[in-house]
Amino acid sequence: MSYLETTHNVYKEAALTPDVGLCCTTNPIWELPGLKIPKIMQEMNYGCGSTVHARDLTNNPKMLYVGVGGGMELLQFSYFNRQKGGVVGIDVVDEMLEASRKNFIEAEAQNPWFKSNFVDLKKGDAMNLPVEDNSIDVAAQNCLFNIFKADDLKQAIAEMYRVLKPHGKLVMSDPTCEQEMNDELRNDERLRALCLSGSLPIADYIKALTDASFGTIEIRARKPYRILDSKHYLTDELIYIESIEVAAIKDPMPSDGPCIFTGKAAIYYGTQDYFDDKQGHVLLKNQPLAICDKTAGALASLNRDDIFISESTYHYDGGGCC
Repeated sequence: MSYLETTHNVYKEAALTPDVGLCCTTNPIWELPGLKIPKIMQEMNYGCGSTVHARDLTNNPKMLYVGVGGGMELLQFSYFNRQKGGVVGIDVVDEMLEASRKNFIEAEAQNPWFKSNFVDLKKGDAMNLPVEDNSIDVAAQNCLFNIFKADDLKQAIAEMYRVLKPHGKLVMSDPTCEQEMNDELRNDERLRALCLSGSLPIADYIKALTDASFGTIEIRARKPYRILDSKHYLTDELIYIESIEVAAIKDPMPSDGPCIFTGKAAIYYGTQDYFDDKQGHVLLKNQPLAICDKTAGALASLNRDDIFISESTYHYDGGGCC
């Protein structure tokens, strides 16, 4: 049995019998005017964070969500695009698609504004999306890509890039891990399916996105997720897993490399009203400016004694230099 077959079976079981402990997210349930999340959707929230960000969802964007779970994030996306087929949900597991359809009926009962046909549910594979080129404004996946091995991950990211419109966003939440995992953990198909042993270091995760030609990367959150310990897993050391929320934007790749925002900021505190580096970055006096890691390096190389550059906070809310 391949690891993808194991994954299929895990989520087939989770669709037939909701497994509250399958994934653990610390995100509170959205409380927006008129939006109610059915309990069954909360129980089937098989993600490690959130991919729903209001600032991504203006002007009725066409949205794609891969790996539908119980439909909770599809419902949340529909809140921002109340049109027939405004959100496309794709999953390879028939039972998960059917569970979402049933959950949407409950969502209709609790949300007078919601209609099930706002979401177009399709059977499909993340490595071969049944979606046209350049047709999606916002694509999302939650706790799916970390399951894939290298070649499959590369293909899944390439598919997301293909279907996005220019300047469209791929919004993701996945577990990451900075420690080395032994081969026993890495090759355990069930642990990979459970979003644990496939976790990549953040640098490797970002490289997979920039290798696919995404020109801008935003790390929006980095949070504690799980522990693998020697009492319960085949490891001699404690392994700490975090979850990150990331947006990859289909911007043209800059000639000097991608803009990667990891939550750094620059503050100018000199004698003038502002500092202009003549490269498109103007720092107003005592006003922090979010900067990408590339710009942080360029400013640091100036060796000025009136510019402070913060460490990465791994929290970026937009408004940056590029």
